[in-house]
Amino acid sequence: MTFAGDGPVPVDDESWAGPVGDGGEPRPVRARHERFTGAVWSIVSDEVEFDSSVSTRDIQLHPGAVAIIALDDRDRVLLIRQYRHPVGMWLFEPPAGLLDVSGERPWLTAARELAEEAGYEAADWHVLVDVFLSPGGSSEGLRIYLARDLRRLPQGRPRTGEAEEAHLPRVWVDLDEARDLVLAGRIGSPSGVTGILAACVARDAGWSSLRAIDAEWPAREHLLRHDRVFERRQEGA
Repeated sequence: MTFAGDGPVPVDDESWAGPVGDGGEPRPVRARHERFTGAVWSIVSDEVEFDSSVSTRDIQLHPGAVAIIALDDRDRVLLIRQYRHPVGMWLFEPPAGLLDVSGERPWLTAARELAEEAGYEAADWHVLVDVFLSPGGSSEGLRIYLARDLRRLPQGRPRTGEAEEAHLPRVWVDLDEARDLVLAGRIGSPSGVTGILAACVARDAGWSSLRAIDAEWPAREHLLRHDRVFERRQEGA
């Protein structure tokens, strides 16, 4: 089998001269085939038009998520120990949750998850960093918040979870120590790795990179606009 343009690609043909930043419109999709719909996400196969071909791409449509790097007044980060069955390990992660409540603003989801998973509330909130977790196969977009000026809830953590979330031991780790654990391969959750390193960079820059709690999230707007976000179907729909 041969393809148009077989042979080496000229170097100049792959030089980008425009601004650096994610964006652009998606490639045209000739057809979408639903393969699986679950409680949390779905799998679809898209027939995607490229310049000289049509290729099938399997996609995990994900609702999106938020995570919270909660720092106390001693620059310690709050981590919880949670079992993750796909990798068969207990991971140390910041509190996090899915954007699966219709109409709920992401920062309200973050505040709710901090309470439900750790039993804390925060008076000072900022956007720390946004990330796609696995853009080669999943539409999951994650926004990580920085939460400070913390207060423990008098009633403690509400018992809202089950299975993996029924018991969530927590630990406070010095931010520099947490960074070293990440770089040593001892902490591997994407929310932990990204959030801890971003917090270190932001702190060392005097927190000048922080964004407002309600800062625009262009990546998520793009996903919503182009049917890349899983929304749980209502019963009877």
